[in-house]
Amino acid sequence: MNKLLIGAAVGALLLPASAALAGDGHDHACVDEACTVFALFQETEGASGYQGTAAPSYGSWGFDMAGRDTSVAPGDNFFRYADGRAVDAMVIPSDRTRYGSFDLLRELSDNRMNAMIAELVARDDLAPGSDERKIADLYRSYIDADRIEALDDQPLQPYFAAIRAADTHEKIAAYMGSTQGIPGSSFFRTGISTDQKHPDRYVTSIGQGGLGLPNRDYYLDARYADKLVLYRAYVENVLTMIGWDEPAANADAIVAMETQIAEAHWTPVENRNRDETYNEYTPASLAADAPGFDWAGYLNAASLGGIDRLIVRQDTAMPKIAAIFAAAPVATLQAWQALHTTDNMADFLSRRFVDAEWELFSRDLSGQPEQRSRDKRSISFAQNLLGEAVGRQYVAEYFPAESKAKMEELVANLRVALSHRIDNLTWMGPETRAAAQEKLAQFTVKIGYPDKWRDYSGLEVRADDLVGNVVRAGQFYWQFEVNRINDPVDKDEWGMTPQTVNAYYNSSNNEIVFPAAILQPPFFDPDADPAVNYGGIGGVIGHEIGHGFDDQGSKSDGDGVLRNWWTDEDKANFQALTTRLGAQYDTYEPLPGYHVQGGLTMGENIGDAAGVAVGLEAYHLSLNGQPAPVLDGTTGDQRFFYGWAQVWQQKIRDEALKQQVATDPHSPAEFRVIGPLRNLDAWYDAFDVQPGSKYYLAPADRVRIW
Repeated sequence: MNKLLIGAAVGALLLPASAALAGDGHDHACVDEACTVFALFQETEGASGYQGTAAPSYGSWGFDMAGRDTSVAPGDNFFRYADGRAVDAMVIPSDRTRYGSFDLLRELSDNRMNAMIAELVARDDLAPGSDERKIADLYRSYIDADRIEALDDQPLQPYFAAIRAADTHEKIAAYMGSTQGIPGSSFFRTGISTDQKHPDRYVTSIGQGGLGLPNRDYYLDARYADKLVLYRAYVENVLTMIGWDEPAANADAIVAMETQIAEAHWTPVENRNRDETYNEYTPASLAADAPGFDWAGYLNAASLGGIDRLIVRQDTAMPKIAAIFAAAPVATLQAWQALHTTDNMADFLSRRFVDAEWELFSRDLSGQPEQRSRDKRSISFAQNLLGEAVGRQYVAEYFPAESKAKMEELVANLRVALSHRIDNLTWMGPETRAAAQEKLAQFTVKIGYPDKWRDYSGLEVRADDLVGNVVRAGQFYWQFEVNRINDPVDKDEWGMTPQTVNAYYNSSNNEIVFPAAILQPPFFDPDADPAVNYGGIGGVIGHEIGHGFDDQGSKSDGDGVLRNWWTDEDKANFQALTTRLGAQYDTYEPLPGYHVQGGLTMGENIGDAAGVAVGLEAYHLSLNGQPAPVLDGTTGDQRFFYGWAQVWQQKIRDEALKQQVATDPHSPAEFRVIGPLRNLDAWYDAFDVQPGSKYYLAPADRVRIW
């Protein structure tokens, strides 16, 4: 069972650098129409960065001109020029690792959910078994600190007993398989998803796992050596707290074993390659290829004994990890399982476990000074486990129908713009161009919320049983996945809830998805100047469409099938362009000694480049041949670029930034502004950027992909 019960979607606009995404507060009132979010960032440490449940406003036409730092030339750092004073005024709340436009809207979303859930909790007329009652009872089970403190680690004792009883390698393998629905962990990540080469059916996939730290770099890279020392101390502390045998010796053995596993792991860049991470096996062929691990026992315990095929993600890592498992003493494997059982469930136990887990993963690894309050965590817990039930109420209260209609119009304009750009690509031949146009025409668009909502009637929730709720939810979601293995793929399903501030592209469905919560300022404001909206949500739409044509999304066709639809010449031209783009990002150094990984962030960087290029063309098309108005001395193109930059306003703590560079496929916010713009001719014209500026690129050096 993972720490978080909901996963991230493929091609998401932004993956959180921190789990601290909730906030609370009270109504905020503006004194005039020019009241800006810039003023709202001027808070004391620890205060909520955005308060109330009303959407924020930005200036008089959608952008806060007072938030610029005009002492910086646009070509020397456009992030600073457009956002500098706004970012300087931001104070990261002490229970967060970063703060910016996304986080502001996440707080707004959480504030709204806080109000909704508080209303449910206050009611005594909720029908037993109803979604509303379950939401309230989930909150009650988490907020009851006295009961949780009294129980301490008692709820995990049955699992510790089962781990002690797993006294052979075969029994440990079976126990790892059973953790798909109960507390625990596995050396191998297992899931059920759409088959990338047969997107009308589901398939089981298995890949590398077994690490407690964010990824292999934290074990093998000298820059993270201090974090490994802290992790080893945490392992000993957890084993001591649960009364496990020989905590110091077992901590040494666990860290040594996980370091071996890290050496076997593929790198983050290698894990992005969809061609290499699709390897078809049968259970028998996997057992033959990766001996030393009881695959049959593992799959049977995971309720997967009946499958006849599976996809192995990191095929060359599997034999190595299986060998590490076989060579490890049973006592070490038991201690490892006890550790990760406790670690994965720490947030649902007494304060000593909550604090220990938070101190390592949030404070020491991410730089978060203060733990989120239990009330905030209770809201997040309830909405995570019953996301669409909460989302249904969120949409009813906060998502107007006209927002969906205006988004549909914007998406249609972005499609036209990209189609026009594809027709005029000089590096692509007619055969590939026709296939690209066919794929674009087949895009599915989902806006706001799903057409059908998830049924939670089979999930039992009790107000006095927090750990039981977590376990039952884990089993409920896992059984849901297992039960549909032989069913057709549900194309109506969403990978994010409506209250999620994000967006994503799903290559297997060839779809772009925009939850309701992102469709508000600074991304989308029906009262803002169109140029700002095209730079904000238009750039986001273009980004997600661009994922269908990035270095990995471009490997799937319009039906979502993972296959090569490119000519050899066009593929070589495309790869030459992406190599040049990656080399640019490799030079960016957000902290001394920590460079952006161009290979890891390639897909998102291509998405950003497509977003601004296609968004700008769509804005021009929307003018219908008329000149753009000048507002506050700004041209339409300037306002477009301001809109894009405003979306990426963000301040982040150093430790969180180090973790992002190591693990996140998204570039830091500063370079999501600078990177795509310096490759766009229109940006140079809009701000008269000349040779000699820090980020000036000669026309021949600008990478123009889509």
